[in-house]
Amino acid sequence: MFSNAFASGTGDYVQLFEPTASIFEKEGKGYIIASFGEQSGHVPYTSFMSKESYMEENDDTIEKFTRAIYKAQKWVEENDPAETAEVIQSYFEDTELDIIETVVDRYRSQGSFAADPILDEDEWNNLQDIMDEAGELPGRIDYGKLVNTTIAKEVMDE
Repeated sequence: MFSNAFASGTGDYVQLFEPTASIFEKEGKGYIIASFGEQSGHVPYTSFMSKESYMEENDDTIEKFTRAIYKAQKWVEENDPAETAEVIQSYFEDTELDIIETVVDRYRSQGSFAADPILDEDEWNNLQDIMDEAGELPGRIDYGKLVNTTIAKEVMDE
């Protein structure tokens, strides 16, 4: 685990996911000097994929799922970080509430949370650029070939 190696003195820097980064900072093990969320621009960090055949056979399920995601996105956008932290705390059993609130506030202020269920073409291309620069993309894929925003747009228009 990179975090343990860093904490024991190996290396001058490390990339950590939250809440580990904020815990390290609070415990005096390091300082957050940059955020991938700010430096990378808008990236579809979390996305949900389905086979086209599943979507065709289960459009009601896909629509309900998308509606739930969008409802949650709007809720996070409309409520303060303290309230959001309280709601999600049970998913971070070993993390103090103040750390969760700090992370939620940081993510909100830097625009890391998606505000809607649409994966737009700029985000898609940015993700491919990052993967390409890392040498992990064997070939680019056209946005229109893999991304279907029809249901997401319908849910947002309700």
